[in-house]
Order: sequence, then C-alpha cells, then structure tokens
Amino acid sequence: MNFEMLFAGADDKPVESALIGVGEFGASLIAQGQRMPSLNVRVLCDQDTARARAAAVAAGVDADQISVCDTVKAAQSAFDAGKTVILEDATLINDLNIDIVVEATGVPEVAATNAIAAIDHGRHIAMVSKEADSVVGPILHHRAQAAGLTYTPIDGDQPSLLIGLVTWARVLGLEIVTAGKSSEYDFVYDPAQKSVSWRDQVVNVPDFDQLWQLPSSDLAETLAARAEQLSAFPRRIVPDYCEMGVVCNAIGLKPDRSDFHAPICRTVEVPEILRPAAFGGMLQRSGVVDVFNCLRRPDEASFAGGVFIVVRCSDEGTWKTLKGKGIPVSRANDHALLYNPQHLLGLEAPISMLSAVRLGRSTGGADPRPVVDLVARAVAPLKAGMKFEISDPHHHTMHGVDSFLADATPVTDQNPLPYYLALHQTLKRDVAQGEMITADAVDLPETSRLVQLRQEQDRFFGMPAGR
Repeated sequence: MNFEMLFAGADDKPVESALIGVGEFGASLIAQGQRMPSLNVRVLCDQDTARARAAAVAAGVDADQISVCDTVKAAQSAFDAGKTVILEDATLINDLNIDIVVEATGVPEVAATNAIAAIDHGRHIAMVSKEADSVVGPILHHRAQAAGLTYTPIDGDQPSLLIGLVTWARVLGLEIVTAGKSSEYDFVYDPAQKSVSWRDQVVNVPDFDQLWQLPSSDLAETLAARAEQLSAFPRRIVPDYCEMGVVCNAIGLKPDRSDFHAPICRTVEVPEILRPAAFGGMLQRSGVVDVFNCLRRPDEASFAGGVFIVVRCSDEGTWKTLKGKGIPVSRANDHALLYNPQHLLGLEAPISMLSAVRLGRSTGGADPRPVVDLVARAVAPLKAGMKFEISDPHHHTMHGVDSFLADATPVTDQNPLPYYLALHQTLKRDVAQGEMITADAVDLPETSRLVQLRQEQDRFFGMPAGR
C-alpha cells in the first residue's frame, strides 16, 4: 500500500484538527503533527491549559506562536493568524474551521458530549476514548454517517489496529481462529535471578525453568502452574475487556469465554494455545477474541499491548515455508500467528484522521453494531448509597466489582449495566456478592448525554429486552 498516494489531497491544504484531552496519547499526536505537512494539530483543549501549553512547547511549537484563549473572538483571531490555540472550554472549537475532532479525554460522559458536538457542527470525529466507544460507539457511527461524516477509532490504539489486521486477513481469505492483543505489560522472566517482573513488581520463581517450555501435550497443566506461580500479577484488566469489546462491536466477533482465557505464554506459543481444543488448544470454538499475557526474557522483544491473529493453515506447504522464515506456527503446522507487536499512540493516529477526512473512511468497522457490553459484577456485598468510582486509574478498576464481556442488551430492568454507565453513579439497592450490577440497581441521570445516547442506540438497533 502506497500511503502517499492513498492520502494525496486534491490540493495542498492540510487537514485541520482539534484535540480534546492532552494526555500521553494527545501529546504524542501534537508532536507528530509538527512533522506532517498534511496535518495541523494546532487547536488543543484541556482543563489544564498549562499542561496543554507544555505539551505544545515540548513538541517543538514556538512559545510565541501559542495563544491561550477564553473567548470565541480570541480563539478565531489566533487560529486565523496560524497560531496554536489552547482552550479550556471545548465549545469554543465549534466556531473554528476544523475538519476533524480527536476526542482523547478518556472520560465517557465528556467524550460522548464532545463527539455529538463535533457531529452537530459538521466535523468528523476520531474517538480515542474507548470508554465511551464501548457504550455508544455504534450509535455515534450511525449519527456521523447520517450527517455525511466519519466516526472512527484511531490507529495507534489497539482496537483500530486489530480491526485493520483482521480485515486484512479477511480480504486475503484467511480463516481467523483468534483475534486479540497482548495485555499491556509483559511478564519478564530473568533466569539468572530466578524472578519474574511485571511493571515494578517482582516475584521469586526458583523452579520456573521447568515451566518455560510447553510440553508436547496437556498444555493445561503447565499453563495452570504458570498462573499459580505468577498469581500476584493481574492477568485480566478492564482496558483489555473494553478494547476487545469495541472490536467485537466493530466486526462481529465474540469472546470464547466472557472473562477471556488470558494465558501466560511466550509469543511463539500463542498459535499452539489459542486454537480450538480439537487441535490441542484451549478454545471451545473458532472465530473469537481473547488476550494473552506475554512471557519473555529480558533480552527478548516486547509484545506489550500488541495485536495479533491466529489463522488456520489450510495450505501446509505455504505455512511450512513461512515457518522457515520465522513466522510462529503450531507444532503441527496447522495454525499460525500473525501480529503487530506495537501500538504507537499519536505517532500513527494521523492514518485514521487522514482516512476519515480525505477518504471518508473509518479505520473501524463498516457497520458497527451492539454485540457485547463490558459489564460489572460484585466481588463483595455492596450497600445502597455506594458510589462507583475508579480506585485504580491505571487499570480503570472500580471498587467492589470485577468486569467481563456479556452479550449486549438494552439498559433496562434487570439487564446488566455497561461498566462505564455505572461510573460515578449511585446504587439504589443492596447488591449481593456475585450479583451483576443491573440497570435497575443504579440511579442513572436522565440528563446524562451518555445515558441518552445509549437509550437511543438501544432503540435504533431494536435490541430485545433480554436474552
């Protein structure tokens, strides 16, 4: 694919973008925009304008060419003068000559509000905030499409990259057995120290050498032993469920089990493990999503947060050849791993932005629909009056609940409530340990844009009242 030809504009005018939310992803997009004649990233909106200004300066923007504005007139004047405009109030974007809005706040209610404002004002929308996408992505896609606009997830983050890999494989006629990602942080085994590290945590594993290689049969015992020895580390986290849920809704896949198998395994072992049980793997069926936790030595390349597919090898000769070139293939040469081991945040986000504006094409699904919801279940007795808040910002964990993917249902009565609809809301009744957090258990505000959009989505897609 020649990307220069693909995205060549009818004229030399760069795509004008506005970024809402200047976190890690946003900062890297600002920096990348400085290198691209085809894209301007010079409207930045963040509640912390000092942070936005610092990110712009760090990206190479001349401090004299930055204007912090709090009125429409000031913002318009600075924008027309070619300056980088910094705003606290996202509504000021509405009056600027912008092609696409990049929503990167990570706050579901805010993200939904900003997405609708962009569509209502004739702007394409690139959704970095997967938290909102997991709840209302299909209706936002429909809203944008009806307005002649494009709603898209964004390259640089796993959902868009995985959708790209899956659809590439489908075009080639490959049989997709599993699609997924590695969880965000590797499990790094140091054979000299007899330890495994995960982020800044370390556990001693004196007998782990015995578990490094998979046996020729009965994989379950070794995988279970790895999980037991490394039980101090999380294998399943909310962002993984959220991202895979977005993928399911985009391209119609479902998980093999609602909480994922999430094995701890080396990259080369993935096609051996994440294949159907009929072939010796752990899956009950083919055509599913899952995650794995990458186990590696310190001198091996990371897979943290990368995306992959496992495909069925119907042409033995071809896959034997590819195996000889280093493609990870199962021992029986019947399944192979194809993968992209990195997600580059804002560095590659412009691919989705240019696709939306210049081609009118999303890098997500062609027809997203409600397939699964990320939902919550009580892990301890919960009392009426409790407010759901994030207790671990890094992993988006809410106190008192765990999460998994379930079939999508309307937000009504005793149906499971989407995880991010529960956020910041209050329980109306006691919830027993092991009980799902359901729609009737939570006091949902009628004024919430996120709630309104989800209700609209349920009506639009004609979802039955329960399954």
